[in-house]
Amino acid sequence: MQTTTPVGDETPVPTNGSASNWPVFQDTVASVFGEGQRFLEELATTQGRAAVTAVLVIAALLAVFVVVPLLVRQIRRVLASRLFDSRVADGVELVGMYIPTTISGIALRILQVSVLIVGTLSLLVVWGLVDVAVATGGLILAAIPNLVKATMTAVLLVLAYVGSDQLRTVIDRFSQGADRVTQHQEEVMLRVGQVVLLVTVGSSTMTLWGIDLSGLLVGAGFLGIVVGLAARQTLGSLIAGFVLMFSRPFTVGDWIEVDGQEGIVTDITILNTRLQNFDGETVVLPNDKVNDRSLTNRSSNGRLRLRTEVGIDYDADPDHAETVALDAIEAVEIVEDAPAPKVIPKAFGDSAIVLELRYWIEHPSPPRKWRAVSGVVSGVKEAFDDEGITVPYPQRELSARDGTATQLRDGQLADGQPSADADGETE
Repeated sequence: MQTTTPVGDETPVPTNGSASNWPVFQDTVASVFGEGQRFLEELATTQGRAAVTAVLVIAALLAVFVVVPLLVRQIRRVLASRLFDSRVADGVELVGMYIPTTISGIALRILQVSVLIVGTLSLLVVWGLVDVAVATGGLILAAIPNLVKATMTAVLLVLAYVGSDQLRTVIDRFSQGADRVTQHQEEVMLRVGQVVLLVTVGSSTMTLWGIDLSGLLVGAGFLGIVVGLAARQTLGSLIAGFVLMFSRPFTVGDWIEVDGQEGIVTDITILNTRLQNFDGETVVLPNDKVNDRSLTNRSSNGRLRLRTEVGIDYDADPDHAETVALDAIEAVEIVEDAPAPKVIPKAFGDSAIVLELRYWIEHPSPPRKWRAVSGVVSGVKEAFDDEGITVPYPQRELSARDGTATQLRDGQLADGQPSADADGETE
């Protein structure tokens, strides 16, 4: 019969930060296995040890395949009926959808492995290998903190995966209730949320394992300064892109004018905005330029007022011309009745009295604008012709001082200008 040997300095000591708890673990394990050794002293024969081994094996099998499953099933039933409310139960069910097994299955496997470890150590004690059992038990107890950390890390990763996937569902539901949230804004919110989630989980995991984040933060600060100096314009466009996406001065499909560039918005990215002008060309504008320049959105209000000028002869009656022009405008189908069209005498031109025709169109777009302008110009011209209202050509009336016309006829002046002598008199 082998006697108990005290645990000496040769027993491995954990180096993972739990060395202060090692004497407690050591004493506990030693006392447990010491009791087991005293029990072994009563087993004088190999037959006795074999009988105890058989009993332990049978007990372990019963515990692994019968007792533990029943215990886990009962605990799950109690938790589901008494402790978990509907939200917690839904959350547990949701997490269970993303892992290859159930949470109760994980608990069952952990308990089964624990029973097998205890049974194995008991067999070592039965057969007199107390030193091996003590060392193995000490290593297992010392590894428990790391196992707990590994388990918590796995839980954090699973929660990050579940949260990242569910974030898309939440954003989709939010966008369905908000008419002004575009698909591109949904993508931006999703990516930003995923980055925040990953950074949070990563920092939590490193903190859990005792990694100092101060060095990483300092390095990230210097890296941010270097990147900021090297890519000022790109970062400016990036920030301006976020501002444009959430301030929403325009959306894809709007008819806008920015810094002399006019067209239909075809795409809004993080760095630039793309327009298609009326010549079929694609215009790419950096977002920082779009954000800093004066911007005109002709589509945002859903209607647009157009202006067309026409001149009438000075001999015509302005009031009658206004009435005729107004009737012609109202007859154009694409022109809206409300707000009503107006004809405003605007100015005395060189050759005509200028009338400004003001009228509105709905759902403004370049094709609708030019259809409306074409219809108004054609209709007003036809109505003026029917009423005998003349749209005069530019006219110039030449006049001269007394005697100048005679000198021009006689050819005494060159190049149409009077010649003068040194005294300023005309020759």
